[in-house]
Amino acid sequence: MTRVSPDQDTVRRLRDGMAQGVLSFPLTSFHDDGSLDPDGFRAHVAGRLAAAPGALFPACGTGEFFSLDEDEYRQVVTIAVAEAAGRVPVVAGVGYGWAQAARFTRIAEEAGADALLVLPHYLVAAPQDGLVAQLEQIAARTPLPLIAYQRGQVAFTVASLRRIAALPTVVGLKDGHSDLDRLQRLTLAAPEGFLFFNGAATAEIQARAYTAVGVPAYSSAVHAFAPEIANAFFAAARDGDDKTADRLLRDFYVPFVELRDRVPGYAVSLVKAAARLRGRRVGPVRAPLTDPSPADLDELRTLLTAGLDLVGAAL
Repeated sequence: MTRVSPDQDTVRRLRDGMAQGVLSFPLTSFHDDGSLDPDGFRAHVAGRLAAAPGALFPACGTGEFFSLDEDEYRQVVTIAVAEAAGRVPVVAGVGYGWAQAARFTRIAEEAGADALLVLPHYLVAAPQDGLVAQLEQIAARTPLPLIAYQRGQVAFTVASLRRIAALPTVVGLKDGHSDLDRLQRLTLAAPEGFLFFNGAATAEIQARAYTAVGVPAYSSAVHAFAPEIANAFFAAARDGDDKTADRLLRDFYVPFVELRDRVPGYAVSLVKAAARLRGRRVGPVRAPLTDPSPADLDELRTLLTAGLDLVGAAL
């Protein structure tokens, strides 16, 4: 049976966007003193949109949602919606327990977000009934389409996936576990039209493996600082150009991941540092994250220069 959603237009736009480009997760810009830099964020978002993403996901993990207060979150989502101007769907992150998630949900609605990405809840492990109840509570408080994010302590069973997919506004699942056996079972159990995308850290590394189980769409942190590389890999993977995909993986993505794995939090810190190396006004990360060491920053600069050279671009 074909899935029916209260907002078919948003779901259609998300599906079309996932097929046409990477999903972009913009950084949140801060001044050197740690305060929000709205103008820097506006310029950063404009740059991401110019690089033709399939959708824009502000205030999510790469955007340091966990470090934003409600007023800052409102500014970030409002700016993203204004810059997108309807060209691509804007999916705002929400999270923590359901009561706090509902507060961020209301802000995102007022700011004009098209949909919401429900980030893993805070700290505690929970049974499957609790994971489902978290989505039920949020879904009961907003008409916006919801995409669940399983990562860390959140991992849905097939039975739970069926329960959350039966909620009219839960339209998709972002997977960050990379357990392809489990993911294949989930995709087979989901209703027709349910959206899935690869949300692994540096998702390009596993993009072809995800495609093999029916999940070709993916988020790209690299799009936040080197859309030339991100778009070149997306095109190669889409077109079956294994030679180009292998070269980008071998000479850029794999060494980037090896550097990323060196220090906890580098999945965001390196991305922000790489954007700064390209002259982007994104500022530092906020604690508890830390910016890369001088030695790691030098290594990142060398790697980024080489990666851009592979696609005919320059630092």
